[in-house]
Amino acid sequence: MARPTHHDELISAIPQTDDTTPLAAQVAEDARRKIALRGVRYGKPGHTRVLTVSNQKGGVGKTTTAVNLAAALASGGLRVLLIDNDPQGNASTAVGIEHHSGTPSVYDALVNDVPLADVIQPCPDIDNLHCAPATIDLSGAEIELVSLVARENRLRLAIDAMVSEPGHEPYDYVIIDCPPSLGLLTINAFVAASEVLIPIQCEYYALEGLSQLLKNVELIRAHLNEKLHVSTILLTMYDKRTNLSRQVAEEVRQYFPQQTLQTTIPRLVRISEAPSFGQTIITYDPTSTGALAYRMAAREIADRGAAAADREEQTHG
Repeated sequence: MARPTHHDELISAIPQTDDTTPLAAQVAEDARRKIALRGVRYGKPGHTRVLTVSNQKGGVGKTTTAVNLAAALASGGLRVLLIDNDPQGNASTAVGIEHHSGTPSVYDALVNDVPLADVIQPCPDIDNLHCAPATIDLSGAEIELVSLVARENRLRLAIDAMVSEPGHEPYDYVIIDCPPSLGLLTINAFVAASEVLIPIQCEYYALEGLSQLLKNVELIRAHLNEKLHVSTILLTMYDKRTNLSRQVAEEVRQYFPQQTLQTTIPRLVRISEAPSFGQTIITYDPTSTGALAYRMAAREIADRGAAAADREEQTHG
């Protein structure tokens, strides 16, 4: 049996609490997470993992999840590209990236065949995080893409071309934020990715539309991208004080035991505030409950990727 580390001893020294004292329980949980995450460097996947963050129901924390996971993975030492494929450009705003009309953007890569590398900008606050921004021009891309050759494959082709460029430094993670509707922009994101990450809010209508999303994923698998699968589900807007949140979490875990992360994201004002300052919660309030939760979720995702890489190496080694 492995000997307990100094971190393990510190964590075990924190008193155990229960739901009868929710504030004390949260303080204790935050303390454990701070210790567990102190100086941690996330394991690298065996190859670039491309994840599309999607949910056809609005208001579930889709963009918030995309930007904060991207920031958390980058802050853990991984090289991350965030692709803002939503015309609203909220992901670009959240990471402090310029995206006014006329800025080289995802639109140019999709419609005008501009190399993706030429539109990518570094995040000003986080090393290793880069972003391909969305501008208002992207709102017309749905119509313009209809008449283009390989209209469903434009984003995948742009990513493949970037990867094959001489001297390209590979990304560990590519995270794509896309609109809540199933149009050509979302289809492009599904075709470009191998994994789908679904944020699900812990509220009454949480599972509404999920079955349709899963059907759409299966359609894309059957006709356009056989590698696509739902790899990760993240429970958001979780309130441990309510029976409803616990019931929704239990139901999701029952149906998706392998995909659902153990970490849940609480409903917090600080998470919603951060984008108005052009930041993610990771830099806006790095020791907050929200930042710690997203960093723990990112650690789970990274651990899964590193574990898969180890299994693959053992299989082919």
